[in-house]
Amino acid sequence: MDKFQAMQAFIRVVESGTFTKAAQVLDLPKTAVSRLIASLEVELGTKLLNRTTRKVSTTADGAAYYERAQQLMSDLAELEGTMSRAKTNPRGRLRVDLPVPLGLSVILPALPAFVERYPDIELEFGISDRPVDLIAENVDCVVRAGEIFDQSLVARQIGAVRQILCATPAYLDKHGRPSHPADLEHGHVVIRTIASRTNRPFPIVVTKERERVEVQNRRGLTANDIMACLTMGLAGLGVVHALTFSAATHVQSGALETVLSDWVSDPVPVFVAYQPNRHLSAKTRVFIDWLAELFASNESTAKR
Repeated sequence: MDKFQAMQAFIRVVESGTFTKAAQVLDLPKTAVSRLIASLEVELGTKLLNRTTRKVSTTADGAAYYERAQQLMSDLAELEGTMSRAKTNPRGRLRVDLPVPLGLSVILPALPAFVERYPDIELEFGISDRPVDLIAENVDCVVRAGEIFDQSLVARQIGAVRQILCATPAYLDKHGRPSHPADLEHGHVVIRTIASRTNRPFPIVVTKERERVEVQNRRGLTANDIMACLTMGLAGLGVVHALTFSAATHVQSGALETVLSDWVSDPVPVFVAYQPNRHLSAKTRVFIDWLAELFASNESTAKR
């Protein structure tokens, strides 16, 4: 027995007063409606309806069951309406953790467009590059550049970031302008970012046509934050491997000068990660879709 269908049939019989009218409303044979009611009475172990040749009326148990069943159906209809509205007008608190450079330079500056589109979503951001336990910290999704090591999460690539080697003109005037990555091995200071997972500097690998070279340098400065590395580069302390979107304004202003501009680094993929769930909440889904649109529209973060 389909209990939901039986409950609907019972409500329609009570409201219409006859099995015939209820069957017409439900677009079912009269015999099917009778079987549904009979099965429901067997399931509940009580008689719900008094049947005569002229009319149908509820028993005391039937009247009580009708009242509760009607309320249940009303609540269900309201719930379905709420969920349907949520798809077109998502609402509620959304907790997101963003990496420092992407959060401050790319995502947060573009946020007014998202807020205008979805005014009923309450946004709460964490800005960090640390591993985040989504369940324990009640976080809906995280944005990260590079590989997602937590295999329990769903990771969707939304873009990619690129890096360039650059330094101040004063530094290059003093130490020389390299023409090949090997030139950085001697007489230069290379500023690198430390990977939090390995506590070792990220490798710097550049390619020109078919030649691929990893930059080797023993004289270096390191920091566990890529923006701190950029700051050291701006201070004239060495050649920094900086995010293109972070260094762009400084290159345009002349504060920094690109180094080995005909050598390119591999793009670093950017992912948004979230808990596996067949029914991803509407607020999370629209935010992820918006992020994908944002990254695709920005030349320095688009996938290629």
